[in-house]
Amino acid sequence: MGTSTGEKAMMKCTIAPWLSVRRSGKAVEFYKAAFGATEAFRIESPDGGVVARLSVDGAEFWVGDESPEHQNFSPETIGGGSVRMVLTVGDPDALFARAVTAGAKAVHEVSEMHGWRVGRVADPFGHHWEIGREL
Repeated sequence: MGTSTGEKAMMKCTIAPWLSVRRSGKAVEFYKAAFGATEAFRIESPDGGVVARLSVDGAEFWVGDESPEHQNFSPETIGGGSVRMVLTVGDPDALFARAVTAGAKAVHEVSEMHGWRVGRVADPFGHHWEIGREL
């Protein structure tokens, strides 16, 4: 049974990043502690790997173990990442502090620049997060 044209028109278009990590189960727990993420979807493999769709106040992203055989590498494997996540929140100071308490490393303390109040952390899995809001 196909999707009707009306249903297609009502679907919301989204782009959700998929973060490749080592130790995906630990990554899910970190994002819950650091950002208050909730699980919208989760599957586990017998070897302990996790694929999860997480939500931070409705902003979704995916997390799963790297799979070099499919060209999915974690920042730990390639020695850095090619993207930064931008997490826009009402209180960047509080979320920045929460992320650091949960184990993220401060890259740039929260300050005002370019019309934003923003700081940057590196999570324990190598991904960088800009946490801020427009002024």
